[in-house]
Amino acid sequence: MKILVDTCVWSLALRRNETDKHALVEELTELVAELRVQLIGPIRQELLSGVKTKKQFSSLKKYLAAFPDLPLDSADFELAAEFFNLARSKGIQGSNTDYLICAVAHRHRLPIFTTDQDFERYASVLPIRLYQMRLR
Repeated sequence: MKILVDTCVWSLALRRNETDKHALVEELTELVAELRVQLIGPIRQELLSGVKTKKQFSSLKKYLAAFPDLPLDSADFELAAEFFNLARSKGIQGSNTDYLICAVAHRHRLPIFTTDQDFERYASVLPIRLYQMRLR
């Protein structure tokens, strides 16, 4: 099964120091080796935004080039808006990007690998699945 990996997990693995022994990084490394990782353009943009130097930007861009973007279409954006409206009607706020991630994951039947607690709230009202790390 493929997995849609959220920005926070990528960021932990690629942009922070001292990640060698972190369980999330180990899990992502295994998913990459198993060719199970999926990426979308908005997550790629978030990862590349705020990088401090051109050298770091180029290095990160080159690394991410190994992961083609899952194509997005109008139905994804429409479903994201529907999810936004549904969640808001239940008192749950979120970003447009988060709801787009939810929509794409739902359409492709992908669990979302994230550490962002907002997705637990989304999952309480939206038909999405969150990825559960394997036991070590």
